Amino acid sequence: MNIQWLGHSAFRLVESTGTTIITDPYKGEMVGYDMPKGINADIVTCSHEHEDHNYLAAVDGNPTVLNQEGAFEINGVHITSMESYHDHHNGSRRGGNLIFKFRMDGVDICHLGDIGEACSIDICSQIGSVDILLIPVGGNYTIDAQTAKEFVDLLMPDVVIPMHYRTRDCEMDIDKVDSFLKLFEEEQIIYANSAIDFDRTDFDGEDTKIIVFNR
Repeated sequence: MNIQWLGHSAFRLVESTGTTIITDPYKGEMVGYDMPKGINADIVTCSHEHEDHNYLAAVDGNPTVLNQEGAFEINGVHITSMESYHDHHNGSRRGGNLIFKFRMDGVDICHLGDIGEACSIDICSQIGSVDILLIPVGGNYTIDAQTAKEFVDLLMPDVVIPMHYRTRDCEMDIDKVDSFLKLFEEEQIIYANSAIDFDRTDFDGEDTKIIVFNR
């Protein structure tokens, strides 16, 4: 399978069959930069109804849109979504958030959306086994770097890809990725320019790598 970061919390996930998923498409005016043009998908997932996470106009084609809790199988891809909170006040400030988990080519990928609640054994047990974790780290509207590290420590994924942080062109009041990276050893961090291919044999459970996509 192949993963490409499209900016903010948007990723392009492609299975070997060609089935393509876009997560949390965003409106450029909300973030400070636009999504790439010409992005097609079979499936789009939206963690919640804010325009930096549900902007369907940024995706071409006629995709199936998943924006509710449930279990789905589309084109042979198994997808589950579970409810969580967008803040640490049981959703009273920002509402709910959906966590999505995908099984593609035998690899378990978890997208935490705009999760804002504290890390707990309960929520990590609901998520279960994860090979690749896509996690917000910018704070303010989501969990911050320290809470993100707590999720990493409990879920123990092989690969962590940070998202929802301030880049050069981002205009949102969120932190840069640096605060998160400082919580890991230098040899754990890998920088990537574009998309990365993964195979189920890449995951041995021995160490956690942090992949940072350049933008």
